[in-house]
Amino acid sequence: MPKRPWNRVNLPVYAVCSTNGEAVFNMHIITYASQISMSPKRYVCGIYEGTKTLELISTHHEFVLQLLAASQYRLVELLGKKSGHTIDKITRLERRKLLSEWNGFPILKDALAVMHLKVINHFPGGDHTGFLCDVTQYKNLNEGEPLTLDILRQHKLIRI
Repeated sequence: MPKRPWNRVNLPVYAVCSTNGEAVFNMHIITYASQISMSPKRYVCGIYEGTKTLELISTHHEFVLQLLAASQYRLVELLGKKSGHTIDKITRLERRKLLSEWNGFPILKDALAVMHLKVINHFPGGDHTGFLCDVTQYKNLNEGEPLTLDILRQHKLIRI
Protein backbone atom coordinates (compact mmCIF):
# COMPACT_ATOMS: atom_id res chain seq x y z
CA MET A 1 0.00 0.00 0.00
CA PRO A 2 1.50 3.38 -0.99
CA LYS A 3 2.23 6.02 1.62
CA ARG A 4 -0.09 8.97 2.04
CA PRO A 5 0.85 11.81 -0.35
CA TRP A 6 2.47 13.98 2.36
CA ASN A 7 4.63 11.05 3.49
CA ARG A 8 5.96 10.31 0.00
CA VAL A 9 8.22 13.36 -0.24
CA ASN A 10 11.78 13.36 1.01
CA LEU A 11 11.98 16.65 2.91
CA PRO A 12 15.17 18.18 4.33
CA VAL A 13 15.63 18.19 8.09
CA TYR A 14 16.47 21.42 9.91
CA ALA A 15 17.36 22.45 13.44
CA VAL A 16 15.92 25.70 14.77
CA CYS A 17 17.86 27.69 17.36
CA SER A 18 15.51 30.02 19.22
CA THR A 19 16.10 32.48 22.05
CA ASN A 20 14.32 34.65 24.57
CA GLY A 21 16.71 37.47 23.61
CA GLU A 22 18.48 37.22 26.97
CA ALA A 23 20.96 34.34 26.67
CA VAL A 24 18.41 31.50 26.90
CA PHE A 25 18.56 29.31 23.81
CA ASN A 26 16.91 26.10 22.66
CA MET A 27 17.23 23.82 19.63
CA HIS A 28 14.53 21.76 17.99
CA ILE A 29 14.19 19.62 14.84
CA ILE A 30 11.74 20.73 12.15
CA THR A 31 10.89 19.41 8.71
CA TYR A 32 8.03 21.82 8.01
CA ALA A 33 10.21 24.57 6.52
CA SER A 34 9.77 25.83 2.99
CA GLN A 35 10.86 28.73 0.84
CA ILE A 36 7.83 30.71 -0.18
CA SER A 37 9.24 33.79 -1.94
CA MET A 38 12.34 34.52 -4.02
CA SER A 39 12.20 38.30 -3.63
CA PRO A 40 12.24 39.06 -0.81
CA LYS A 41 13.62 35.71 0.29
CA ARG A 42 11.08 34.24 2.73
CA TYR A 43 10.44 30.95 4.49
CA VAL A 44 7.41 29.48 6.22
CA CYS A 45 8.32 27.36 9.24
CA GLY A 46 5.92 25.15 11.18
CA ILE A 47 6.74 24.89 14.89
CA TYR A 48 5.08 22.16 16.94
CA GLU A 49 2.56 23.25 19.58
CA GLY A 50 3.62 23.01 23.22
CA THR A 51 7.37 23.20 22.55
CA LYS A 52 9.87 25.52 24.16
CA THR A 53 10.83 26.58 20.65
CA LEU A 54 7.29 27.82 20.01
CA GLU A 55 7.31 29.67 23.32
CA LEU A 56 10.63 31.39 22.50
CA ILE A 57 9.81 32.29 18.89
CA SER A 58 6.43 33.65 19.95
CA THR A 59 8.10 36.10 22.33
CA HIS A 60 11.37 36.87 20.51
CA HIS A 61 10.54 36.99 16.83
CA GLU A 62 13.81 35.78 15.34
CA PHE A 63 15.64 32.48 15.10
CA VAL A 64 18.26 30.58 13.14
CA LEU A 65 17.27 27.81 10.74
CA GLN A 66 20.09 25.29 10.22
CA LEU A 67 20.17 22.84 7.31
CA LEU A 68 21.51 19.62 8.79
CA ALA A 69 24.05 17.31 7.18
CA ALA A 70 23.23 13.65 6.56
CA SER A 71 25.84 12.68 9.17
CA GLN A 72 23.89 14.56 11.88
CA TYR A 73 20.98 12.10 12.01
CA ARG A 74 21.85 11.08 15.58
CA LEU A 75 20.94 14.60 16.79
CA VAL A 76 17.26 13.84 16.14
CA GLU A 77 17.10 11.85 19.37
CA LEU A 78 18.12 14.89 21.46
CA LEU A 79 16.71 17.76 19.41
CA GLY A 80 13.49 16.15 18.23
CA LYS A 81 12.49 13.60 20.82
CA LYS A 82 13.38 15.45 24.03
CA SER A 83 11.73 18.59 25.38
CA GLY A 84 13.54 21.85 26.00
CA HIS A 85 11.10 22.32 28.89
CA THR A 86 12.76 19.43 30.78
CA ILE A 87 16.40 19.42 29.62
CA ASP A 88 18.97 22.01 28.53
CA LYS A 89 19.77 20.89 25.00
CA ILE A 90 22.38 23.64 24.48
CA THR A 91 24.43 22.50 27.50
CA ARG A 92 24.34 18.91 26.24
CA LEU A 93 25.53 20.03 22.79
CA GLU A 94 28.28 22.18 24.34
CA ARG A 95 29.55 19.20 26.39
CA ARG A 96 29.80 17.23 23.16
CA LYS A 97 31.68 20.15 21.52
CA LEU A 98 29.14 20.32 18.69
CA LEU A 99 28.47 24.07 18.76
CA SER A 100 29.95 27.23 17.36
CA GLU A 101 28.46 30.74 17.20
CA TRP A 102 26.92 32.82 14.42
CA ASN A 103 25.04 36.13 14.73
CA GLY A 104 24.81 35.73 18.50
CA PHE A 105 23.21 32.27 18.26
CA PRO A 106 24.78 28.91 19.04
CA ILE A 107 24.78 26.80 15.88
CA LEU A 108 25.73 23.24 15.06
CA LYS A 109 29.30 23.12 13.71
CA ASP A 110 28.57 20.46 11.09
CA ALA A 111 25.39 22.04 9.68
CA LEU A 112 25.51 22.69 5.95
CA ALA A 113 24.03 26.20 6.08
CA VAL A 114 22.38 28.66 8.45
CA MET A 115 19.76 31.35 7.90
CA HIS A 116 18.79 34.11 10.29
CA LEU A 117 15.00 34.50 10.10
CA LYS A 118 12.86 37.36 11.34
CA VAL A 119 9.16 36.62 11.90
CA ILE A 120 6.81 38.92 10.01
CA ASN A 121 3.57 37.02 10.66
CA HIS A 122 2.23 33.84 12.23
CA PHE A 123 -0.91 31.74 11.90
CA PRO A 124 -2.48 28.66 13.52
CA GLY A 125 -1.84 25.45 11.64
CA GLY A 126 -3.44 22.67 13.66
CA ASP A 127 -0.76 20.96 15.74
CA HIS A 128 1.82 23.51 14.50
CA THR A 129 2.01 27.30 14.35
CA GLY A 130 3.20 28.65 11.02
CA PHE A 131 5.69 31.51 10.95
CA LEU A 132 6.24 33.60 7.83
CA CYS A 133 9.80 34.91 8.01
CA ASP A 134 12.18 37.15 6.13
CA VAL A 135 15.69 35.74 5.61
CA THR A 136 17.88 38.55 6.97
CA GLN A 137 21.23 36.77 6.58
CA TYR A 138 22.54 33.39 5.55
CA LYS A 139 25.83 31.52 5.39
CA ASN A 140 26.93 28.28 3.76
CA LEU A 141 29.09 26.43 6.27
CA ASN A 142 29.98 22.99 4.96
CA GLU A 143 29.76 20.84 1.85
CA GLY A 144 27.87 17.58 1.93
CA GLU A 145 24.53 15.90 1.56
CA PRO A 146 21.58 17.25 3.55
CA LEU A 147 19.80 15.19 6.17
CA THR A 148 16.42 14.09 4.82
CA LEU A 149 13.36 12.19 5.98
CA ASP A 150 14.52 9.14 3.99
CA ILE A 151 17.74 9.01 6.05
CA LEU A 152 15.69 9.22 9.26
CA ARG A 153 13.48 6.40 7.93
CA GLN A 154 16.54 4.26 7.13
CA HIS A 155 17.79 4.68 10.71
CA LYS A 156 14.30 3.96 12.07
CA LEU A 157 14.11 7.36 13.77
CA ILE A 158 10.70 8.04 12.22
CA ARG A 159 8.02 5.72 10.93
CA ILE A 160 6.33 7.84 8.25
